[in-house]
Amino acid sequence: YMRKGGSLRWEGVVRTLQWMEGLSLHVGGRFALAWLGHEHYLRLGEAAVITLYGPDRVPGWVGKLPLVEGVEYCGKGPFDLPVLPLTDETSDQALLDQGLERREAAPSGMLVCSTPERAMLELCDEASDASGVYEVDALMQGMATLRPQRLEMLLSYCRSIKAKRLFLALAERHGHAWFSHLSLDGVDLGRGKRSLVSGGHLHPRYQITLPGDLDEQLG
Repeated sequence: YMRKGGSLRWEGVVRTLQWMEGLSLHVGGRFALAWLGHEHYLRLGEAAVITLYGPDRVPGWVGKLPLVEGVEYCGKGPFDLPVLPLTDETSDQALLDQGLERREAAPSGMLVCSTPERAMLELCDEASDASGVYEVDALMQGMATLRPQRLEMLLSYCRSIKAKRLFLALAERHGHAWFSHLSLDGVDLGRGKRSLVSGGHLHPRYQITLPGDLDEQLG
């Protein structure tokens, strides 16, 4: 239902899912980063896709709405964290403890989305080929203000070895100041090598194969 004279917007749909339907679904990954001002690639001629994460599936009626944007359900994501209700009664600190935060989405009100730290790890988990690595690398270049303490918490709860290794390899590559303050005590990076691309370069520390032309892609 929509008020007379209202317009259908993605913010209202997500607000309905979180607040009225009581679903544990948050805006994360690629769309959260774009919403927070970290979009790198301009997808000319393509509609934006709202990437939703959480243990609750997106209801079927969402896909039938005449939204300008698409909606993609990305699953629970790479974190082993307890389910948190995303209602107005949930404290800001409880959200931050899971790498989530409220963000104003006028005129719909506040929505819960990933912090940049969590969104980057969610995007790293989604990367499955060279184009995905290029995108994460380009975004990582601008991540100069990530918070190491929050990253340490999220890395400790992240169950995706690929996401952790890719994140750390690209963070080290760009040499942000926060990286030197990041402790990996208690972070499981697994064993053996991981390959995202064939014929790439194996990162000597994090044992993950990355495209050899990353610098050319940034140019």
